[in-house]
Amino acid sequence: MRISIIGLGLIGGSFAKDLRKAGLASELLGVESSAEHAARALQLGLVDRVVTLDEALQQSETLLLAVPVNAITTLLPRMLDGIRPTQTIIDMGSTKFKIAEAVRLHPNRERYVAAHPMAGTENAGPEAALEGLFKGKTVLLCDLEWSAPDACKTALEIFHAVGLKFEFMTSEQHDRHAAYVSHLSHVAAYALSLAVQSEEKAGYAVPRLAGGGFASTVRLAKSAPEMWVPIFEQNRENILTAIDAFSERLQTIRQCIASDDPAKLEALIREANQIRDLL
Repeated sequence: MRISIIGLGLIGGSFAKDLRKAGLASELLGVESSAEHAARALQLGLVDRVVTLDEALQQSETLLLAVPVNAITTLLPRMLDGIRPTQTIIDMGSTKFKIAEAVRLHPNRERYVAAHPMAGTENAGPEAALEGLFKGKTVLLCDLEWSAPDACKTALEIFHAVGLKFEFMTSEQHDRHAAYVSHLSHVAAYALSLAVQSEEKAGYAVPRLAGGGFASTVRLAKSAPEMWVPIFEQNRENILTAIDAFSERLQTIRQCIASDDPAKLEALIREANQIRDLL
């Protein structure tokens, strides 16, 4: 099949690498708003051609949307306006409910499959693309009852080809879970980065003293605002609930330290250690 990838950054570029290796696509087309990124994607061999969105709709059997979620809510209705009954659109957005609501009543809604591959790094752009990024990871597939059976089959074939495992849920469930296991981690990393930079104004301690623990904890703070501000906007209520839960635990730990209660602090840390059994 001819596959178009809209957005040639980390996620789109990594799909391009893995789909090419799997031999699933007869041709890979790219759609990219940045001329610099489009040229670099061609240089890296991520796609065979860069085309316009309208050309992608005309020439592709399957289209993968790998752009920020605010762009998805804008582009998806327009793409469904021009979709043919044999084509499939799959989005890779990190939020789902707002996107689902944007096309809930669209007459061509069944040609769209809502998905979120739970994989990524803090890097962006075509050079961030990684072969094997999705292998062994999970893709969350949402509201499949709204998608045509053949569109679902196409999506599963593509995700299987890049090594993803499947989980199924509603878009509301997705956003609630993602707030805790994905979005809150970024909030915490941004807050930690701001706190450390505020106290270390001279820039001495971070480059000289920070170890692996700090680097791994704050890694996500390098993630681009162009991607994450729209996610925070679209999943606002669930993220606020997650922040409140995190703040409550943080205050509990603070109180243990402030009141010099090592027994309770040890109990909390041992409880936190149980995350090993979940990961």
